Amino acid sequence: MLIGVPKEIKDQEYRVGITPAGAHTLRQHGHEVVVQSGAGARIGFSDDDYVAADARIGAQAEVWQADMVVKVKELQPQEYALQKRGQVLFTYLHLAPDPELLDTLLAAGTIGIAYETVMDAAGRLPLLAPMSRIAGKLAVQFGAWALQMSSGGSGVLLGGVPGVPPGRVVVVGAGASGRNAVRLAAGMGADVTVFDIDTAALAHLEDVHGGRVKTCYSQALTLARHVADADLVIGATLTPGKLAPKLIDRRLMRRMRPGSVFVDIAIDQGGIAETSRPTSHTHPTYVEEGVIHYCVPNMPSAVARTATLALTQATIGYVIALADKGYRRALAEDGGLRNGLQICAGHVTHEGLAQDVGRPFLAPERALGQLRSA
Repeated sequence: MLIGVPKEIKDQEYRVGITPAGAHTLRQHGHEVVVQSGAGARIGFSDDDYVAADARIGAQAEVWQADMVVKVKELQPQEYALQKRGQVLFTYLHLAPDPELLDTLLAAGTIGIAYETVMDAAGRLPLLAPMSRIAGKLAVQFGAWALQMSSGGSGVLLGGVPGVPPGRVVVVGAGASGRNAVRLAAGMGADVTVFDIDTAALAHLEDVHGGRVKTCYSQALTLARHVADADLVIGATLTPGKLAPKLIDRRLMRRMRPGSVFVDIAIDQGGIAETSRPTSHTHPTYVEEGVIHYCVPNMPSAVARTATLALTQATIGYVIALADKGYRRALAEDGGLRNGLQICAGHVTHEGLAQDVGRPFLAPERALGQLRSA
């Protein structure tokens, strides 16, 4: 199979879909890998590194002629016309909040397999988890930066000092990103409260942190009280493939002290606040209702080398399976990988996505059957 690895063009997106080591492994399996020139340069993977790994360096148009394109981020408008009908696209898709991209991929006949909904045998999300862990840690770092006076914040030091209470951090969601946000915030000495509806996840956090972290079952009234008093709120909820639930409305945001900070990790899926809208690494924040909002969809690119290594060690096994077996057989044999199939044969093939965007749902098996009979 010919596998294409394009250079990412989203704002300050420096991650790359396959490393030189991954390209070498695919070559050992008999596949051809073409990498766009400069795709990994910013994180220390030069074109010469890829050539030494027996990959080929090509222009953007050549990369997009591949049978399967392996990316990191969803297609940008400049990439829409580059697709080839029947091409496998393996990347983060985040289609629920982006109807224009969804329409484009459906019209192009793309076989879209989304990292964020691939599941393993235990029902976990192995391709989302590495980036969620990084985003959780970064959320606290960015939040602490935004709280500084020079950033427009209220001037709160999360860890406090003797005689001065620490900053109050509220984390909404106890999944991979939430757990890592809690870990870093608690490690900095902040006063941390985490909300979730999964009592087992909350119990685990209490055990891990020995009571240094407060846990609350997530109900609107309790959440509102804590959010209003917080210095830093981190949105870390996840419903795979679906829009994030809106848990913080404008009136509640208005109750926070001016200069407080809200970091929305869930912005990839629309965000958890009524006031959330995507920002970028170039312009990461805005102020709404007196609160500094940080809503960068590709947060892990701030540490792109670490993020690339973490992501590609999780994805490479799936890339090999898709290439060795062909996507039809690979998807047929692996139900967890098949759960990542969000669009196929011009249909929406992920039930949660179909519900959110108001489109008909076609089971993946049926969509793949249509391709076989075409």
